[in-house]
Amino acid sequence: MIDHVSIGVRDVAAAKRFYDAALKPLGYTCLSEGSTSLGYGRDGVAFWIGATEHPVPADMRSGLHFCFRAPTRAAVDAFHAAALKHGGRDNGKPGVRADYDANYYAAFVVDPEGYRIEAYCGEPA
Repeated sequence: MIDHVSIGVRDVAAAKRFYDAALKPLGYTCLSEGSTSLGYGRDGVAFWIGATEHPVPADMRSGLHFCFRAPTRAAVDAFHAAALKHGGRDNGKPGVRADYDANYYAAFVVDPEGYRIEAYCGEPA
């Protein structure tokens, strides 16, 4: 249903360091790079990052988050570790979220700008 999502950040270079590391274990790379924008995806850009002076204010109560599909549970684990190593904050360690589904394996982090992101794998263990 959704072709792509865009977010605004104050520091594109810092966002690149974070998202290059966090999305690599999920199989996503930076497919488009300019001085004021980045585009991530696998076969085409689905996640855009653009420079702005007024990004959406971080609000843990807003419900806003972005979920990236992971090919394996190990990829979810690697996403979480890489995100924390590159400036992210833990917002939910990797594990099964049985209240969502018996095979809902996910990890949650907050990126350096305050956006909440998730990696999810629905494959059984």
